[in-house]
Amino acid sequence: MTTERGRILVIDDEPQIRRFLRISLVSQDFAVSEAATGREGLTLAVSQAPDLVLLDLGLPDMDGQHVLDELRRASQVPVIVVSVREQEAEKVRALDSGANDYVTKPFGIQELLARIRALLRQQSSAGSGPGTLRLRRAGLEIDLAARSVTLAGGAVHLTPKEYAVLDQLARHAGRVVTQTQLLRHVWGLSHTHDTHYLRIVISKLRHKLGDDPQSPQLLQTEAGIGYRLLVEPVEKH
Repeated sequence: MTTERGRILVIDDEPQIRRFLRISLVSQDFAVSEAATGREGLTLAVSQAPDLVLLDLGLPDMDGQHVLDELRRASQVPVIVVSVREQEAEKVRALDSGANDYVTKPFGIQELLARIRALLRQQSSAGSGPGTLRLRRAGLEIDLAARSVTLAGGAVHLTPKEYAVLDQLARHAGRVVTQTQLLRHVWGLSHTHDTHYLRIVISKLRHKLGDDPQSPQLLQTEAGIGYRLLVEPVEKH
């Protein structure tokens, strides 16, 4: 029986990890399905239409990156990769292939639960109409529908490139957006290696949005991978 919070599909070949995740997720009122192989996981993803997938990369029958590719051909279900693979190249490949987030084992369960909740909130907001395209953190508000940004009630003036980067990060709030994705979307296919363009814009955005560049809390860097914007959807009343 599916609970109010939704169903999570765990694809991992380690019984201990599946048991740990099942206990933790059920305690938070999620329903849980489990698969020990990639093929079984893909079958359950089709038959049960889960609200979110936790995917290990080291599966016995097929590589998890291939499972992710297959999932993305059929669905836009949120996917968090949970893997011992901590190389930047693996993380970038998974995120560029459509993973919504990447958590390295061993992980803290409270952090993982927070990322799950953030993704499910984002998914819910994305499907509930243009009125929810407003995001907030403290005195900052981003209205994507109106293309406006305010800080402490005052307008924040951004260049077209600065706004385009912020727009992409806000539309994927809470998840990592890779450097390649941002460069491709904002500057075009011929600039996917021009990471210095992105660093300059991120620095200017932090300054204009009041985010301490020495200890950023709003616009976080995932070293060698990309950036994550920590804002929350504005609740509709």
